[in-house]
Amino acid sequence: MTNKIFEHTDYGQLSEITADVCIIGSGCGGATVAHRLAQAGIDVVILEKGGYYPASTFDNRELNQAAKVDAERALSTDTNASTMLTYGELVGGTSVHYWADSYRTPADRLALWESQYGITGHSAEKLAPIFADIEKIHHIQEAEPFRYNKMNLLFKEAVNALGWEGHAMLQARSGCSGSGHCMQGCAINAKQSQLVTHIPASLALGARIYADLKADDFVFEGHRVTQLQASVIDRARNRPSGKKITVKAKHFVVAAGGFNTPAFLLNQARLRDALPALGKHFGFNPCTYAHGLYDEPIIMWRNIPAAYGVDGFRLPRFDEKGQYMEGGYLLVPDQIQPGLMAYTIPGFDDGAAEWMEKLTHVGGAIGWLDDHPDELGEMKVDGNGVRQIHYPYGPTTQKMLRDLMKKAAIVNFKAGARKVMLGDLKRTTLNSVDEIDRIDAIEIKPGSLTLVAPHPFGGCRMGTDPKTSVTDSSHRVHGIDNLFVADPSVFPTGPSVDPSVTIMAFSYIAAEHIANAMGKKTAPLQNT
Repeated sequence: MTNKIFEHTDYGQLSEITADVCIIGSGCGGATVAHRLAQAGIDVVILEKGGYYPASTFDNRELNQAAKVDAERALSTDTNASTMLTYGELVGGTSVHYWADSYRTPADRLALWESQYGITGHSAEKLAPIFADIEKIHHIQEAEPFRYNKMNLLFKEAVNALGWEGHAMLQARSGCSGSGHCMQGCAINAKQSQLVTHIPASLALGARIYADLKADDFVFEGHRVTQLQASVIDRARNRPSGKKITVKAKHFVVAAGGFNTPAFLLNQARLRDALPALGKHFGFNPCTYAHGLYDEPIIMWRNIPAAYGVDGFRLPRFDEKGQYMEGGYLLVPDQIQPGLMAYTIPGFDDGAAEWMEKLTHVGGAIGWLDDHPDELGEMKVDGNGVRQIHYPYGPTTQKMLRDLMKKAAIVNFKAGARKVMLGDLKRTTLNSVDEIDRIDAIEIKPGSLTLVAPHPFGGCRMGTDPKTSVTDSSHRVHGIDNLFVADPSVFPTGPSVDPSVTIMAFSYIAAEHIANAMGKKTAPLQNT
């Protein structure tokens, strides 16, 4: 037993790893499965392509941290470069860079997944004690009032004045200092990422974690995976070093995250040929914003990002003819660091310079769409095995984005903004709420609007039919007896809220089925 996390410098003589269960990925899915299995006395190893960066290496410098925390320094996009993909690639996964907003999966979404997509064993009743367990482990609770930064306070006041349905957003934090560097990794381990919770707990129970080790290819025999070939990553170059390691296990779990799990499985010819739904039904909660210029200082990159949000528009509304009216998104205060702000403001003229010059007085609102189930995208891999993401931005999605921009602009004006800048290429600027209809003219096409994708899902949809889904309700890949998926790839649609708690809760279910397959049981929950 060791609490050491192995890195590329430890692999000189290592050629083979053996375990009961091999988990690919160390984020909310992989780390949670590892912890639950380790509690059951099962020998677990986690492979993580990214590096190991404990909080002691974090320096609260935005650009430095992007190299450690964000995959491809947050500069990767979908195939036509219309949307930036944001996710973590390090031990702890995206949980190291997320905002710590923590939602239980809405009961209406769980009911939809059961009734329309045939998912069983993931009901609100089944998950309730699991949610409670997760909330206890991750110290999930409402933010204290003094954690509301100026933008959060103004946002809350404006939402109440507008009569919109708002809510205090639960936070996974303990001992927060209010530094405002949540998206760059928490230097004091206050944010309850997997680096703080399930990973050290798993290590203490004997699990082994191998950073800088990229999963490449499964070896199949009949209906089982017998081993995995993995490449050691040279961390200085972030490229394979040429050294290979073989991993042998009784069961394998792919938990590489919504942007990587479908791509990894698509690169396995056996699975690609057998599962026509692999890579399909893919979404990523497209996200855009509106920034406001205020008379008073805002300094929106201090304290926690979003303490109060609007959930009154979470579900879209349609008229009697089925035409979209409004909603289909969550709306929250924005928090963006100076470097990323400079990167996302269109243009290099005096107008762009004004926003940067007055950055301390800039606030904003941001929201992410609950992807329309009839307008989802697809993930593919090219001849070199490189991930390609195709997302259509269909007609209803475009209407939802425009409605989101309007609501974000309205709440900025209500909060006291003198003018509002939108994220389109032309840097459309509104001088009053009376100009709100100008948003209808904003083009939504590649390169025309700043769009970010923070919450990927699908691509390995859960269901009953191997022709239309990739896993069954036990998280087992159809046709393969010992291969499971434990991350948002299995969601049939988006969960309509931040997915972190949903991912962890579903991973409890996955771990339960894996343990049962080995003749063991996962540990009773702490609160039952």
